[in-house]
Amino acid sequence: MGPITMNAGADIKTVWSVPVSIDDIDNAGRHFNLVPDEETRARIANAIGVRALPKLNASFDVSRHGRDGLRVTGEVTAIVGQNCVVTLEAMESELCDEVDLVFAPPQAANSTASAMQLGLEAVDPPEILDNGVIDLGAIAIEFMLLGIDFYPRLPGVVFDAPAVVEPSSNPFATLASLKKRPGKDTA
Repeated sequence: MGPITMNAGADIKTVWSVPVSIDDIDNAGRHFNLVPDEETRARIANAIGVRALPKLNASFDVSRHGRDGLRVTGEVTAIVGQNCVVTLEAMESELCDEVDLVFAPPQAANSTASAMQLGLEAVDPPEILDNGVIDLGAIAIEFMLLGIDFYPRLPGVVFDAPAVVEPSSNPFATLASLKKRPGKDTA
């Protein structure tokens, strides 16, 4: 099983969208506790290719960042149902990821990224604030994806590689030795 990614054709915003406009956030900021229902968690699990998603919670504080930007801080917690890559038994993994993102209008985000390339700032460039709106549902899914172990193992399970086959026990080695015998007529 390779890395977990969104299934072909799946769009995070159509799976779980919680849009927040910059106009909805005053100078005091706003807190969001997001808990998708069972049907939404099933859609998310299907979209990211995991067996189940029994829990997904996102706790975000959204505040103004400058005149035209937003900052999102908080955490995403989840329980993800997967299969052990060694035994293929069902298992659950607990995740907890911290979130700290800054969003800026496209022109401001691009100028910050340009300044970083010149070594003028040592922070991550801001994310693009798309038409003054951020999607907290998409942020929660993206951070959950970052925390998922792509190759989960049950506790204590170790993969034992199969024994290496010696070349002399290879069936073709016997045929090769017959061909090399002295005194044999090969014609």
